[in-house]
Amino acid sequence: MDDAHTPELKKELDATLKARRELGPEYEAALVDSFVEKIDTRLRRRLAEERLAAARGEGPYAAAGAADGNFGELFGFAIITLVLAIPLSAIAATQAGFKGLVVAWAGIVGVNFIHATRLRRARPEDPAA
Repeated sequence: MDDAHTPELKKELDATLKARRELGPEYEAALVDSFVEKIDTRLRRRLAEERLAAARGEGPYAAAGAADGNFGELFGFAIITLVLAIPLSAIAATQAGFKGLVVAWAGIVGVNFIHATRLRRARPEDPAA
């Protein structure tokens, strides 16, 4: 996300963490789900705007999207997994410490690697190569 959204997201995260402290751990899952849903909605909106801009030949991803039809999907998937990594990291570190954090991030990296590998295999061969 760009810098214009950063202060707003920080305020929402602070509010979520404050609510968690006040309400206790029994509401943690609901609070995390709510925060992730807000971020997911923003990401979907932003990705849709960027895709429209790229389709019109505008924006920073227009040339890259034209060169590689999978760029948007790879970029979107990576962004969503990184956003989801925030609550996953918090939960893993809280519940299992550093080992849990390492396992969570290994899973995040692994999912992104597998997704990228499958897209590359599914892409037809470049006739210019």
